[in-house]
Amino acid sequence: MDAFVVEAVRSPVGRRGGGLAGVHPADLGAAALTALVERSGIDPSAVEDVVFGCVDTVGPQAGDIARTCWLAAGLPEEVPGVTVDRQCGSSQQAVHFAAQAVMSGTADLVVAGGVQNMSAIPISSAMTLAAPLGFPDPFSGSAGWRARYGDQEVNQIRSAEMIAEKWGLSREDMEDYAVTSHERALRARAEGRFDREIVAVAGVTQDEGPREPNLDKIRSLAPVRDGGIVTAAVSSQISDGAAALLLASEAAVRTHGLVPRARVRHLSARGADPVWMLTAPIPATAYALERAGMTIDDIDLFEVNEAFASIPMAWLQETKADPERLNVNGGAIALGHPLGATGARLMTTMLHELERTGGRFGLQVMCEGGGQANVTILERLG
Repeated sequence: MDAFVVEAVRSPVGRRGGGLAGVHPADLGAAALTALVERSGIDPSAVEDVVFGCVDTVGPQAGDIARTCWLAAGLPEEVPGVTVDRQCGSSQQAVHFAAQAVMSGTADLVVAGGVQNMSAIPISSAMTLAAPLGFPDPFSGSAGWRARYGDQEVNQIRSAEMIAEKWGLSREDMEDYAVTSHERALRARAEGRFDREIVAVAGVTQDEGPREPNLDKIRSLAPVRDGGIVTAAVSSQISDGAAALLLASEAAVRTHGLVPRARVRHLSARGADPVWMLTAPIPATAYALERAGMTIDDIDLFEVNEAFASIPMAWLQETKADPERLNVNGGAIALGHPLGATGARLMTTMLHELERTGGRFGLQVMCEGGGQANVTILERLG
């Protein structure tokens, strides 16, 4: 059975401390859900589940934020919600779970998406709260982890620099990539490419992250790690945002008079070395294409999350994909990375860009904590 994407919408992505910083995560997610229901014309009581991604589910993001967002939007109480944490890929995984429910025949209408307010809940807040209990990171105290991976440092900055070294990427190479990300995002915003997919929230009408790059300033930034080459300029921005998609079966499309915009051609998730952490998009892409019976040249658009510039750059080297098809409207370096919402944000943008350009297939992949990656291939319809 097919799973169809009927509608996809997102908030603007706000900068840390920017226009969305003071918006409660439930209200941020509610804005995307309200727009999704209005634009699709669906009776919200027909929705069977709401699956949302979110990371650091503490404070205002605790208590099953998927359910809270739905209720904060004033939508029917009989519709349940569940929150998913696959780190940076949480809301892409939410889409996968929703699509799998439809494809299995156990549901006909499912909402998927994600929300994250990183201004209110800083990254790794859950670990910060656990530190006084003697667990400063997810691995401390685990005899099994130490036996397998030792006591070596495990974090994303180190991984990004290991990748840069292995694939021969200099600091200047990554900075040039970052400049391109901003330039593409600025062009897309100026041309109104994002207008159809964005719903204004708290007076914010467009993404706050993209800015005119100053290469001299970029070159002057201090590295995050002593002696390293990763700087803030080649890293994704700390951000706030939400996104939501409506997934439907063929029966639901007929029953509710919906117009499907895309179908899920493939979905999968793969793992790789958790110490390297961010390399999984490479084998995950190869696996997805093989399972889908496709080649890299069959794909019209790629969205590879720019957690750090070295990730999509290494991915390009290994896959031999056309760089002109990759992150054509900029990526997380320019647009920001609200962790739990980014997967759904990328998919929303990819769908709208396929429609704008007339492309048929889009492939989305993102690195995730623990050395994982989700891959989704959408096929545009119409």
